[in-house]
Amino acid sequence: MQNETRIAVVGFGLIGKRHAEVLRRSPGLALAAVVDPDAESRAAAVAMGYAAFESLEQMFEQAPPDGVVLATPTPMHLEQGLCCIANNCPVLIEKPIAVTAAEAEQLTVAAEQANVALLVGHHRRHNGMVRAAKAAIDNGSIGSIRAVQATCWFYKPDYYFDAAPWRKHKGAGPISVNLVHDVDLLRHFCGEVRSVQAIAVPSARGFENEDLATAILTFEQGCVATISVSDSIVAPWSWELTSCENPAYPATNESCYLIGGSEGGLSLPDLRVWRHEETQDWWTPIGSQTLLRSFEDPLATQMHHFAQVIQGKCQPLVSGVEGMRSLEVVEAIAISAATGDAVSIQKSDAQSREPAQKPAA
Repeated sequence: MQNETRIAVVGFGLIGKRHAEVLRRSPGLALAAVVDPDAESRAAAVAMGYAAFESLEQMFEQAPPDGVVLATPTPMHLEQGLCCIANNCPVLIEKPIAVTAAEAEQLTVAAEQANVALLVGHHRRHNGMVRAAKAAIDNGSIGSIRAVQATCWFYKPDYYFDAAPWRKHKGAGPISVNLVHDVDLLRHFCGEVRSVQAIAVPSARGFENEDLATAILTFEQGCVATISVSDSIVAPWSWELTSCENPAYPATNESCYLIGGSEGGLSLPDLRVWRHEETQDWWTPIGSQTLLRSFEDPLATQMHHFAQVIQGKCQPLVSGVEGMRSLEVVEAIAISAATGDAVSIQKSDAQSREPAQKPAA
C-alpha cells in the first residue's frame, strides 16, 4: 500500500520475530525486510513471505526501507546503528542502546549530526499502565515523590545458563542484563539520577557474575529509590511476572513498584493510588482507587510511535540520549557494587542535547 510505513527488522530471533509480527498485523505498517546473517533465519523469513538479506549494506543497496529496528545482540548495536545513520535511515535500537555509555554517546552524536531519528526500545514507557501512572504523577495525584521501592526478583533455571555459557561470565549478571529496563522506568517517573550506592552478592551457583544486587539511587529532585534485582530468587515480584506484557511469563496479581509521595502512594502494576480520606494523618482512614488504563500491546504502540517519528509527526518518546542516560546509571551501579563506593552520575555533553528529528520525506 502506498501509505504504509515500511520498516525492516534486523535480527530474526525471539524479539525480532515479535517485532515482525507487530508489523505484519498493524494497519499502516509493513515489514519491509528481514536482515540476518544466519541462512536458516533468512530461509524462515522467506518462507513467511518476507524479503531477506544477509547484511544491512545489502538491504540498503537493493531495497532501502523507511526505518529499521535493530533486534540484534547488544555488541552489534554500535556498528549497525552507525550504518543506519550513514544511510540516512531512522533507527529504533532494542535496549540497551549499546554495551557502554561511551558507545551510546557515539551513536547519539552521529544521529544528531546527520539529523537522523534515533530511538531506543524501552517499550515499557509505551505500556498503558505506565502512561496512566506517569499522568497521575505529573498531575500531582500523590504529591511530590519522596521514595520508590522497586523489586526485580525471579529465578532463571540452570538450562538458561547452559544454553548460552556467556551468561555465567563476569559482566553478564542481572545488573547489566536486567536492571536497565527498571532503571529507565525509574528515570521516567522520578527524573535524573544524581548518585548511586550499590552492593552485589556473588553467584550462589558458582558463576563469575553476581546473582543478587541492591542499589540506592538519589535523584536530582531529592527523592530516593531502592531497587533490588536477582535471577536466583523464587518470587512473584518482578515486572515480567506482574505486568502481563509478555505471555511467555506466568502472570501474578502482585506489584513490584511502590512509589511514595507527600500526598499519596502508588503501586504498579495494579495502579492503586492510596490517600488518606480527610487529611494526611496516619491516625485517619486511608483508602485506594484504581487508575484507568489502556491495554494495547506496548510493542505495537511503540512501533506506531516509531512510524510517526519517521513521518515527522512527533519527537521520540525514548531518544538515543534517554537510552544513554539509563545505561550510564546501570554502569554506575556496576561500578559501585564492585568498589563499594558511591558513584556520582556525571553529565556528558550529549546529555544536554536531543537528537534532531528527521523531517518527513
